[in-house]
Amino acid sequence: MADSALPGTTTVPMTVPVMAVRDVDELVDFYEALGFRTTYRQVKPYVYVAVEGRGFGLHFSRVPKGADTENEDVGCCLVIVDDVAAMHADLSATMRAAFGEVLVKGRPRITRYRPGASRFTLVDASGNSLIFIQRDIPEDVEHGGAAHLTGLAKALDNARIFRDFSSTTRPHCGPSRVG
Repeated sequence: MADSALPGTTTVPMTVPVMAVRDVDELVDFYEALGFRTTYRQVKPYVYVAVEGRGFGLHFSRVPKGADTENEDVGCCLVIVDDVAAMHADLSATMRAAFGEVLVKGRPRITRYRPGASRFTLVDASGNSLIFIQRDIPEDVEHGGAAHLTGLAKALDNARIFRDFSSTTRPHCGPSRVG
C-alpha cells in the first residue's frame, strides 16, 4: 500500500490508535520501565497519556464504558517491525532489568517468542495488547502446512504455523461482544 497525500494536501494522513488507561501511574511506570518516555500526561478534565519509544508512540485515554479490563479487551495496537525477534529480545532484556524477570504471567506480561515466529504480544497494566508483527513475512509461506510433507511431518508443520495464533498468545482486540 503506497503512501499518498489527500487531495489538496501535501502530507500523508496518519492514524493514532488511542487505547485505554485504567491507572495512569501504573501505566506510565510500566512503559517508562521499558524505556519509553512520557510525552503527554493529563488527568483533568479527562485522562490522556502519550508515551514514545522504540520508534513509535502510544496514546491512552479513559477505559470505554462497559469494557472489562480484567478480560484484556480494552485496546489493541499492531506494531509492524523489521525484526520481530530482535524487538522481543530487546523488550525482554529491558523487562528483566526493570522488574528482575521477564513477566510472562498476569498483567503486565510479554508472550514467549519461539524461533521463526512472526509475532508476539505485550500486554500492559491496563489490559491493552500490543501485537508486534514481522514486517516482511516471506511470500512463499505455505499456509496449511508445506505441500511436500505428509503424515506427522505435515501435522507438525501445521502446529508450527498455528503456534502464533493460539488463544493463549493471541489476545482479543476489541469488545468481546457486539451490541
